[in-house]
Amino acid sequence: MTNGFDLVINNARIIDGTGGAAAHGSVAVRDGRIVAVAGTHLAGATTIDARGQVLAPGFIDLHSHADFSLGANPEATTQISQGVTTLLTGNCGTSPFPVKEVEALKSATSFLRPALEWDWQDAAGFADKLRASRPAINAALQVGHSALRLAVVGDEQRAPTASELDHMRDLLRQAADQGARGYSTGLIYAPCSFAKTDEIIAMAQTAADCGLLYSTHMRNETDQLLEAVDEALDVARATGVRLEISHIKAMGPRNHGKVSKALDRMAAARDEGLDVTADVYPYTASSTTLTSRLPDWSLDGGGAALLARLGDAAERRRISDALALRFEGEIDPAGIVLAGMPEGKYTPWIGYPLTEVAQALEMSPHEAALDVVAEHRASVAIVNHAMIDDDVQTALQDPFVSVASDGWVMTATGTGSPHPRSFGTFTRVLGHYVRKLGTLSLEEAVRKMTSLPASRAGLVDRGTVLPGFVADLVMFDPETVIDRSTYIDPWQLSAGISHVLVAGETAYREGVSTGVRVGQIL
Repeated sequence: MTNGFDLVINNARIIDGTGGAAAHGSVAVRDGRIVAVAGTHLAGATTIDARGQVLAPGFIDLHSHADFSLGANPEATTQISQGVTTLLTGNCGTSPFPVKEVEALKSATSFLRPALEWDWQDAAGFADKLRASRPAINAALQVGHSALRLAVVGDEQRAPTASELDHMRDLLRQAADQGARGYSTGLIYAPCSFAKTDEIIAMAQTAADCGLLYSTHMRNETDQLLEAVDEALDVARATGVRLEISHIKAMGPRNHGKVSKALDRMAAARDEGLDVTADVYPYTASSTTLTSRLPDWSLDGGGAALLARLGDAAERRRISDALALRFEGEIDPAGIVLAGMPEGKYTPWIGYPLTEVAQALEMSPHEAALDVVAEHRASVAIVNHAMIDDDVQTALQDPFVSVASDGWVMTATGTGSPHPRSFGTFTRVLGHYVRKLGTLSLEEAVRKMTSLPASRAGLVDRGTVLPGFVADLVMFDPETVIDRSTYIDPWQLSAGISHVLVAGETAYREGVSTGVRVGQIL
């Protein structure tokens, strides 16, 4: 007798996402939702024998850039093979809406290699477009400050006028009304980096009024890391906004060890009553744009203006001098690896450190960097080796830090040298930090991938194995689950994930996508 269950998973080691101990049992699904969790076998129209594997809520990636690639890759193989069923997009101040000056927005997001048609104006239009692609996994949207600024102020390095700021706040409200769940800043990326703290406070106040999460890539993750944390906390203190500090890290040898101090500041803020958490990816290298290492003023006017400055000898010298100072101090150019760029002079150097490029050209690293930027239209992605594993583990052990990728949906095979985080963030935590190093328990790792990020994104019926919750579920073998993507050979999917269910339907089975694509725009 099936009791009307569409699907039953028996003989599972259920880790429910709350952080509680695992329990042996069964889970029943009807109409896309969990309807029973039992300690005995159940019967359903379809039955899966878990064979003692872990059954957990589908993983929720709180920091994704997949809004720029999910529509073109709706199978989301690189995510679903990690057990990810939901993405929160629009991070680091970048989102594909609102669209007013499409060329400026395309230029500002070119490093993300967007596979977009740009035939919408707002969050609703983009959501409709993404929904029409029938993604295999769910996506929730945030609106980025850079997109809002480009729509109103453009790419100029100046403060918005009072009327422009009001317009930006109106566009933020519109995005919230159309279903956006968060507002984000990327304060190292122009034009978001042009915003002073008072501008961010004004926008965050609107976000708070709309009940949105405020996700911030802080203004500095090197020498001024702690000051940047203070700025983020000041914004939350002034507005009451729920704060998510993105991909907490400390870059550069003289800053290693500062992650614990940053987390201490957040803990003190929570004691004050602020709602603040963070997220982390399990790698000691970041990935960003080469232009993010340049002085802000050089990006006034956008990529075209930067290229014009690089074509002027005096201006180029000014930029070179400023970059040289950074390379002599807070940023080690030996840790910068070219990861992706439009076809051109330096594409054969993808995967190589900047210092090797400089040596081959017989020039300084800062001059080599400017040459690469100029030759490739100011659209150069890098991987930056600059952190230490002790800081990664410190963040993973903090109970208020979620696991998140800072990645995007990739094809299973490709060219270039992308960061492995897009392929293996969640499985790396489970295989390397839980099983191999014992940095945290399996139950706590699952909580950081499920109920904790669900609570931050306001996903009230996901992230826990409970009756009434959506049946987004992942089954895996805790003894074999592992990431396989590396910096040298990134194009490798994770191993050890046996089943992924989205709304009760099997989207991934034994290493293969099933073709079922029932993801929703949340």
